[in-house]
Amino acid sequence: MVKGYEAKGMEKEVKWWQTAVVYQIYPRSFQDSDGDGIGDLRGIINRIDYLKLLGITAIWLSPVYKSPNDDNGYDISDYQDIMDEFGTMADMEELLAKANEASIKIVMDLVVNHTSDEHKWFIEAKKSRDNAYRDYYIWRDPVDGAEPNELGSIFSGSAWEFDEASGQYYLHLFSKRQPDLNWENEKVRREVYDMMNFWLDKGVGGFRMDVIDLIGKLPDQGITGNGPKLHEYLQEMNRETFGSHDVLTVGETWGATPEIAKQYSDPKRNELSMVFQFEHIGLDQQEGKDKWDLKPLDIAELKEVLVKWQTSLGDEGWNSLFWNNHDLPRIVSRWGNDRELREQCAKMFAILLHIMKGTPYIYQGEEIGMTNCPVTSIDEVEDIEAVNMYHDRLAKGYAVEDIIRSINAKGRDNARTPMQWDDSVNGGFTSGTPWLHVNPNYAEINVQRNLDNPDSIFYTYKRLIQLRKDNPIIVWGDFELIAHTVKEVFAYYRLYNGEKWLVAANMSEREHAFGVEEDADEILISNYNRSSIDIRQLTLQPYEAFAVKVRG
Repeated sequence: MVKGYEAKGMEKEVKWWQTAVVYQIYPRSFQDSDGDGIGDLRGIINRIDYLKLLGITAIWLSPVYKSPNDDNGYDISDYQDIMDEFGTMADMEELLAKANEASIKIVMDLVVNHTSDEHKWFIEAKKSRDNAYRDYYIWRDPVDGAEPNELGSIFSGSAWEFDEASGQYYLHLFSKRQPDLNWENEKVRREVYDMMNFWLDKGVGGFRMDVIDLIGKLPDQGITGNGPKLHEYLQEMNRETFGSHDVLTVGETWGATPEIAKQYSDPKRNELSMVFQFEHIGLDQQEGKDKWDLKPLDIAELKEVLVKWQTSLGDEGWNSLFWNNHDLPRIVSRWGNDRELREQCAKMFAILLHIMKGTPYIYQGEEIGMTNCPVTSIDEVEDIEAVNMYHDRLAKGYAVEDIIRSINAKGRDNARTPMQWDDSVNGGFTSGTPWLHVNPNYAEINVQRNLDNPDSIFYTYKRLIQLRKDNPIIVWGDFELIAHTVKEVFAYYRLYNGEKWLVAANMSEREHAFGVEEDADEILISNYNRSSIDIRQLTLQPYEAFAVKVRG
């Protein structure tokens, strides 16, 4: 029984992932152990002690499977082998063992909406229309000599690619080198479940499911996300694979509303543990446009969305909490100040998020305040999504400077620059030439500097993780917004078994007044190191955040 849980009178089973903090590793950029400029499994093994010090429960490991790397590993050519650049299956097994010794679970990234065009299934499928593997993918005849319909790729252009040899088009919702699997084919589903059981037998702690909301697509009807058979497939997957294991499963679901999220994560439905919802992530893009069309963040909208997700799932679902991942720009640069107020700002985002209800996810480098890394030319960009968008918009007449501005704001390379370990060459990431440029600020922003400073961003994250382990109120408590604040101040209560915490965060560079008709009993955490806080009346400093126990 989890500490304090029994006191709430609940009878349902407690899962380890409800009290967990997950750390995402993007292997290519985490730690290179052999000098080839590419992060690898051996590098991760060598950094397990660092993650143990931070206190995390699980690692979400971005794909390490065999891949030609058209989309940095999200194009898989063999699900049951390891990418040569990352190491061997023996290295993977050693990582699982070393992590287990440190009480850290490894959650694998599961990419089953599509494969690489170099996967043996697709190589076979292309051979002829009557090949045994043809129906593993989605093929259609031309319509009036052109694409079957106007379905677009998320990576720009049409989602249909013509195959000269067979005279048909195949579907790819991402790169043309990432053909979509046909989930209506029972053989495909069986192959996927067998592969998942292969990894479960190796002792993985679960799966993060890439764009899982797309597997129920009906391309002839223009339906991609949340297709009619999606939940039927997930329930079957649960029965055939992880349902009998004590693991974490989280789905990447870009279009999820709270009601849809309940379908995925209500324990009674036997689907997933939780989903990543991205409603807050789209708040700085223009209505009806794509992510590259920028607009300023409205903090009032952000508060409204986060509060909705905190209060609407109840006991029918479970929240994931995150600001960053491998697809998103660094939050301290995106919605904060990554210059003179970087440390206060990074701590503010951490405090605000980690005391909410749900399972928090930390993306590598977030815990030391890593920032975006602007470019001046498309020649500096590796990310296929950004490169495709650049050429697409250039052809449509957009100005180069406007396209680069969008890439610097939203491009995925911002999150993928190598981890900054110390102030040695390449930030201690590699002794060779890094696959992607290291952010030039590595001498100032690095792990070693954080570890040497007891007041660093790292120790704020460590403290927040420990608070979650020690206090059931964070995991199980109710959430209540404090509504009578100025727009820039986000404040809320957590309430549990007669205990009450107050969290307040100033999300702006200006001072703001704040007050409630109560008294603070104890300061739990503060990014301005206040020795006392009068919560009845105080002035919040730029990006100030704190949590206090409220006197009962």
